[in-house]
Amino acid sequence: MIHHLRSLAGAVLMAGALSACQSGYLSLPSPELPGQAPGAPRYGALALLPTGIADRAGWAREIDTAFSHLQIPATASNLCAAMAIIEQESTWQADPVVPGLPRIVNTEIYGRAERYHIPALLVTAALKTHSPDGRSYEQRIAALRTERQMNTLFNDMLSELPLGKTLFSGFNPIRTGGPMQVSVRFAEDVLRERGYPYERTGSVRDEVFTRRGGLYFGIANLLDYPAPYPHPRYRFADFNAGRYSSRNAGFQTAVARLTGRKLAPDGDLLRYVGERPSDALSQTEAAVRALGDALGLDDGRIRDDLEAEKSADFADTRTYQRVFALADRRFGAVPRQAIPDILLKSPKIRRKLTTRWFAQRVESRYDTCLQRVPR
Repeated sequence: MIHHLRSLAGAVLMAGALSACQSGYLSLPSPELPGQAPGAPRYGALALLPTGIADRAGWAREIDTAFSHLQIPATASNLCAAMAIIEQESTWQADPVVPGLPRIVNTEIYGRAERYHIPALLVTAALKTHSPDGRSYEQRIAALRTERQMNTLFNDMLSELPLGKTLFSGFNPIRTGGPMQVSVRFAEDVLRERGYPYERTGSVRDEVFTRRGGLYFGIANLLDYPAPYPHPRYRFADFNAGRYSSRNAGFQTAVARLTGRKLAPDGDLLRYVGERPSDALSQTEAAVRALGDALGLDDGRIRDDLEAEKSADFADTRTYQRVFALADRRFGAVPRQAIPDILLKSPKIRRKLTTRWFAQRVESRYDTCLQRVPR
């Protein structure tokens, strides 16, 4: 998911800058957000944290550690972007409370049992057995309040229950956690590519549910990739919908205008089976193929280019560049990004929310944070 080269010498930095000018997408690590002049002042996180949160010094220390290890410039915009996400996702709680967590867990357990054709009575009997902390699993589920408690519970059920390996292997109803709601899979990718600034005693999943790990992986997700959007709201949308979703939604919008087809600007250019592109055509790919003659590209070239949709490289493909060149000729300067149109779905979400709603809420918190910058 992340493939960044780190620049440690001035010559390498200069080469990255030249590459950025040629491609339009920054190749330097951790670009400063729009509106920041080169060499913008750097801050310690403590200077920008809101008042009234518990253990401000601890939050500041771990935010500063993440920025330092990831080599992200600690400018006001970068710090405020991270702080806005933290506030939106957890309201500065290291282990956020999830309303209705017992209901979520029971629904997932019995639903999974049904898919495996395991009788509900057998599952109920298993949950009444005693767990390592002395309570029954049923009692622990009823008492669940936080994601970290639930993570510990599922680890125990996986290793201790007779049905554990069948029912819970590779399964956990909460796929994101910590103060920035980071996915475990993403954290594993970061650990391989970027390392970790702390001595790890448990699993990657365990670290995600800590404050220090949640902040480190969350800040990496938000800021540690090149995307020169004109406003940080598009990074906020990407944080919710997936990296480069805003860029891809802008591409879909341009294709829709060129073809007159109605395309959902959801940031997904291809269909997928698991994590692999499907052979079945998406509506976006079909629309781009309809432009093939105008673009001077065949179907194979278009497919190869669209398969780069999850990386910065897509902006350098012929398909991307020729679509926007054609759109610019027909309509004038066309935006290279758009907020993805996505309805959010999760066991933790109990009302109708969208990626646009998320990005707007975070942007409001970001603006408030900027007002705390020392003058």
